[in-house]
Amino acid sequence: MTKKNKKILVIHGPNLNLLGKREVSVYGKVNLAAINKQLKKLADELGVSLDIKQSNHEGEIVDLIGKAPKKYSAILINPAAYTHTSVAIRDAVAAVSVPTVEVHLSNIYSREEFRHTSLISSVAKGQICGFGIESYILGLRASATFAK
Repeated sequence: MTKKNKKILVIHGPNLNLLGKREVSVYGKVNLAAINKQLKKLADELGVSLDIKQSNHEGEIVDLIGKAPKKYSAILINPAAYTHTSVAIRDAVAAVSVPTVEVHLSNIYSREEFRHTSLISSVAKGQICGFGIESYILGLRASATFAK
């Protein structure tokens, strides 16, 4: 695929549809629509296209990842709470061999102890966290770079 034909799947995990309203002291005032707008703008600059999905359901996220090799050159994912709990999402990422970048708005390593473990990071190309919306921007740049 040429760079122009690279298509990246963006997956926002559970409760990210509530951004801007929930735990503003942790996640900031930015909402999901604002993040998506910034991602689309950057995608245009990078010459890649995006499909953006948000789901609160683990199985739906697994299905999206499972279908990715037929459609996408890379995956940008914020697994949110599933980061720490979902072997199913971890195994899906490992199974598809599509370059995957994990992102988080907050620094998961400076938060509660249970958030310090990412089941996804060991099978992802890399992880970016703690920079708010910039985590997504940096993650998209990395995804575009490593897209097959």
